[in-house]
Amino acid sequence: MGIINEDSFIETVHMKGLQISLIASGDGTEVIYHKLDPGTMWGIEPQEGWEALEYLCVLSGELILRNGNETKKIKTGSSFFRAPVEEHYVFEAAATTEFLYVTSRPVFFHYSKVTKEMMELSISIEEKDGYTRDHCQRINKLSMLVGKTLELDSKQLVNLNLASFLHDVGKLRIPLEILQKPSKLTPEEWEVMKKHSAFGREILEETGLPLLIDAGKVVEQHHERFDGNGYPLGLKGSEISIEASIISIIDSYDAITTDRVYKKGRSKEEAKKELLNHSGTMYHPEILDVFLGLIDQI
Repeated sequence: MGIINEDSFIETVHMKGLQISLIASGDGTEVIYHKLDPGTMWGIEPQEGWEALEYLCVLSGELILRNGNETKKIKTGSSFFRAPVEEHYVFEAAATTEFLYVTSRPVFFHYSKVTKEMMELSISIEEKDGYTRDHCQRINKLSMLVGKTLELDSKQLVNLNLASFLHDVGKLRIPLEILQKPSKLTPEEWEVMKKHSAFGREILEETGLPLLIDAGKVVEQHHERFDGNGYPLGLKGSEISIEASIISIIDSYDAITTDRVYKKGRSKEEAKKELLNHSGTMYHPEILDVFLGLIDQI
């Protein structure tokens, strides 16, 4: 049971692992209650022309703060503030965590818009492609495990968190007869299916939300190959964002080990062997080594 009286909330929005409730608003200042499930991430970032004070106080639980490559803990009763925010800060709930967030400029409408966009996109993917539902959640969980092990900076973790969950959003623009075909695709159908990564970038750009626009750039690249023979841009090596390189590996691992209508999933050991066979060609070799080192935790 939370320590805040829910009857005092003006408005509440939910998404997986996160509750955000507006408690008070006036003269441009907002007080917002947050409740995060363990492992859920939340962040603040600099914006051009944004001079607001941003303050949070942990009511219960514990937050892990990541700023660039630095990490610290914010425990119950401790607080954090910046005025203005000039860097990216990512907060992860080490346990179920409640905190109050105070800002001197209204942001709740933005929260609501981002949350609504995310929920609508995720629901749309689930409705169109049943396989994608659990797939996206698995890709997100494993991608974040690799990203943290690689000690990505806070901005990269935000991009990875969003892009890994929404990497298949472009499938919303793929015809159902291709997307839901129970057998292997023809070469012509495969060319249509390959457009989903670029469609994903377009869909996220169309939201007009900076966080989703940045994530869209990663989504577009998640089928690029380390040797340059991927799609849609033919990027290679370091031209591919590290976030996209991570998603590419995790996406392939999940595809190999998951049952589909037309094939049975293979074992973890078989998947490891398959991925290693393409190290340095399809996959970034250093990132692959990190993932394979973590695979027994899965």
